[in-house]
Amino acid sequence: MNLPIRPRRLRATPAWRRLTSESRVSPAQLVLPIFVREGVAEPIPISSMPGVVQHSLDSLKAGLHRAAAAGVGGVMLFGVPEHKDADGSGATDADGILNVATRVAVAEVGDALVVQTDLCLDEFTDHGHCGVLDANGAVDNDATLVRYRDMALAQADAGSQLLGLSGMMDGQVAAVRSALDDAGRGDLAILAYAAKYASAFYGPFREAVQSSLQGDRRTYQLDPANRREGAREVELDLAEGADIVMVKPAMSYLDVLADTAAMSPVPVWAYQVSGEYAMIEAAAAHGWIDRERAIDESLTSIVRAGADAVLTYWAVEAAERAARS
Repeated sequence: MNLPIRPRRLRATPAWRRLTSESRVSPAQLVLPIFVREGVAEPIPISSMPGVVQHSLDSLKAGLHRAAAAGVGGVMLFGVPEHKDADGSGATDADGILNVATRVAVAEVGDALVVQTDLCLDEFTDHGHCGVLDANGAVDNDATLVRYRDMALAQADAGSQLLGLSGMMDGQVAAVRSALDDAGRGDLAILAYAAKYASAFYGPFREAVQSSLQGDRRTYQLDPANRREGAREVELDLAEGADIVMVKPAMSYLDVLADTAAMSPVPVWAYQVSGEYAMIEAAAAHGWIDRERAIDESLTSIVRAGADAVLTYWAVEAAERAARS
């Protein structure tokens, strides 16, 4: 049989497959989330995320230098405080764990990596929500924006190079942008978690930050059923001045990610969240999947869908493996 069209010709050898690959993941596209815990002398393993730890301030330094040596694009810092309260006061304390860790990171690797900070109250509140509560126990959007403005200035003073607005409050980008501009910090970039969904895949992250959350966040995070609403949130954050927009999680929202990449004039990132990490690690530990192939395939799928960068707990490992290949 004469078959004039044979796509398999370009898949015949590893060299051919490498040459014709349409999507590539480079170390510079990867951002490593890092948890830093107050009051510990040694790193603390996170049981639901094998291989990931809550760093001490000392172990943080080694982790930062390994990330820089691997050539990843940046690190996203999360603080795990010893004490919490209703307003999340530790978030704006210059001596709070996140701001201290930021100063350490900037001093250690600030010229080699983009040092990024999570701008959200959930790690610091005793109720675990991403904002302050009103008298009825509901998240007060506008009162929370006041706290976000203060938090932005505290993180700017600590040396953060990119503020990751992950709280999903209405108007948060505009509020933070105006606070920065009013303070003469128009140079500081904003990453908007623009389409952040109320996902079941955040479970292990709750252990990582020792979350105090009671209930859920469905009144402010997006309904997983809603694709168009995700696009609307992205449009709003772009209009408010976001420098980068994020889709979170990545795996179950590749359609939203592709939509965002198709319409955004600014870089589009995605967060490969803790549950995505934990599922692959657990399946691999049972011998059910090829761990490295699954990691690489998952990252490639996110970039293929349109992500310019990916927050992933495998950032350093994937970058180091790429350097060896």
